[in-house]
Amino acid sequence: MLIGGKKEKVIANMKSAAERGDLNCKVETDDPVLSHEEREKLIRHYLDNYKTFGYRFCNVCARALTDTATRWLNRDTRIEGLENIKEIHGGAIVTSNHFSPLDNTAVRKAMNRAGYRRLFIVSQETNLAMKGWVGFLMNHEDIIPLVNHSEYLRNYFGPMIRERLKHGDAILIYPEQEMWFHYRKPRPPKRGAYYYAAVNHVPVISCFVEIRDLPGKENEEFHKTRYVMHILNPIYPDPDKSARENSQEMMRQDYRQKAAAYEQAYGETLTYDFKTSDIAGWIPSQEST
Repeated sequence: MLIGGKKEKVIANMKSAAERGDLNCKVETDDPVLSHEEREKLIRHYLDNYKTFGYRFCNVCARALTDTATRWLNRDTRIEGLENIKEIHGGAIVTSNHFSPLDNTAVRKAMNRAGYRRLFIVSQETNLAMKGWVGFLMNHEDIIPLVNHSEYLRNYFGPMIRERLKHGDAILIYPEQEMWFHYRKPRPPKRGAYYYAAVNHVPVISCFVEIRDLPGKENEEFHKTRYVMHILNPIYPDPDKSARENSQEMMRQDYRQKAAAYEQAYGETLTYDFKTSDIAGWIPSQEST
């Protein structure tokens, strides 16, 4: 299942970004563009609503919808490596490659299999402005909004992360930051996910989603695909190192693991030279080739 309209311009943006080495930039063309005031209003509404009865009721409904969608969308998803995290029983930060608005459902299925009842997802606050059923889920599912503002990070975001980890939940943080649609390759991570694992003394559950093409067409631009979720070795902070040292080393280790998983899954060395097969299932038009 694909979300969104035609992706030719998005893929052109990815190609251009890969060629200039800008692997964490925004490439989507239809994401909400908000003023500072609109962002402030969105996050204030979320914080005011977060602990109300109405939110809790909608949260139960949103989780039920997400659980149903997860089972349906991942009925053919294979999970490998669950044995790697069998010793993890408490809160953890989960990292994975980000290539679809729905890729978190594959992570959710894997974490459910690992024994986690809930998966919280860190999401940019602009996603709270989405409309329709996606907007409902963004505002009422287990979302932790990310706002790049020091006061918010210190007074709200950090405490929300700490609360969920103490509760024993898994929190998905996409270290690549921006979504690159159906892009197979793991991209270099940013440090935030590993910092929050380090300061809260919890492991990182390192994941890589392999995307396999199927014969049938999803639409005129894409073949159908299915996922193989690879759960890699967990990464633990070193109690003798500072949060900064730990976050840097954990970040490097996670990238090494994801790169190795990519190379094993696809049988090729990881480089960022762009080619058509980098986009899973893509059927390029004459103008794109």
